[in-house]
Amino acid sequence: MDKFRLAVFNTQPPHLYFGGVERRIIEVTKQLQNDADITVYSGTKAGFKQPAEVNGVRIVPCYSTDRLYPMDNWFFNRNLNKTAGIFDKDLYEVHNVSGYGFPNLLKKCSLKKPLIHVIHGPLRDEYEQALKNEHRTARNKLANYFMRYQAGLEEKMAQKANLIVAVSKYSMGKILESYDVDKSKVRVVPNGVDPEKFKLANREDVRRQFGLDNELCVLFVGSLIPRKGLPFLVEAAEKIVKQEPQTKFLIVGEGPLRNQLQASITSQNLSGNFKFLGNLKDKQLSDVYNCADVFALPSIQEGQGIVLLEAEASTVPVVAFNVGGVGEAVRNGETGYLVKLGNIEEFAEAIVRLLSDRALHDKMGADGRRFVMENYTWDICSQRMLEVYHEALET
Repeated sequence: MDKFRLAVFNTQPPHLYFGGVERRIIEVTKQLQNDADITVYSGTKAGFKQPAEVNGVRIVPCYSTDRLYPMDNWFFNRNLNKTAGIFDKDLYEVHNVSGYGFPNLLKKCSLKKPLIHVIHGPLRDEYEQALKNEHRTARNKLANYFMRYQAGLEEKMAQKANLIVAVSKYSMGKILESYDVDKSKVRVVPNGVDPEKFKLANREDVRRQFGLDNELCVLFVGSLIPRKGLPFLVEAAEKIVKQEPQTKFLIVGEGPLRNQLQASITSQNLSGNFKFLGNLKDKQLSDVYNCADVFALPSIQEGQGIVLLEAEASTVPVVAFNVGGVGEAVRNGETGYLVKLGNIEEFAEAIVRLLSDRALHDKMGADGRRFVMENYTWDICSQRMLEVYHEALET
């Protein structure tokens, strides 16, 4: 059978960003090269100006500006129609609202081609969760205003798509609850993890690379943005170090909240317990999980949480708030602990329990890897996506 031609839209170039959306694009396209001729169209961010090839997949720049969301997304959509060869594909895949204007372009050109809308975490859900924060700054309020607007675009995109892919059952439920779309066109295809990349390694050697000695280590990986709930982790850290003074908190990622977080850490006399590593390259990212005794994710909303799967694959037990699709990625009491959103006391207690009980830690770590291997690999994800592609092509 001849390969079908697939175009994937994402504002951020997936080879230069390391969020869950970008990781899914890189991993799925790598798996499906024998089945499809794939081109990824991304915004001109992080210095991405010239076409690149990653794992045999073409990544093509489409002018977007390097300004913050949503300006980058607006420019990206304005310039999609100026990109050579973009209308020559058999099938289109849009992540979140990265190509919200593309259905109208197809209609304008009288092209009836199938389009798949991948929603990682419904923006309306993120907007509603953010409203519950009683301590929102002016920046938070402005960001939430744009989030509400973008949620409207996401709903229109979903309505125009031939098929919708949700990354978790939770996300599917929220899509159907919040957006006026037909349930019959929604499919659930969870994210995955590469179990050969994320696995137990020589922890002592890796820990030395990141400047750790005999300290206990709590790891966070993600963007430093309001949705990730890092102020909750800082608050919990104050309680944790009272019981385990040598605990180090490694923070991997960048974002607009970094200065605010560091100021809060300094005010609580925790500077010696925190280390900000910024964004890590691929090899370093897989290594850093082997520094951790516990992986912490204090997000207030998650469609699923790839970082949870990566931690579990690396045999690291997790502690997270029980929000969004997190409950599908973690088995409470088996691969980690899920805590009620905002319960700092319980969040800290769960982390201390895993830091202080090595037998419990090891059992949960082993169970976590087994759970991921059986349910959440990129091979499983890519094969399910291939089924969705063929379904869309047949409509």
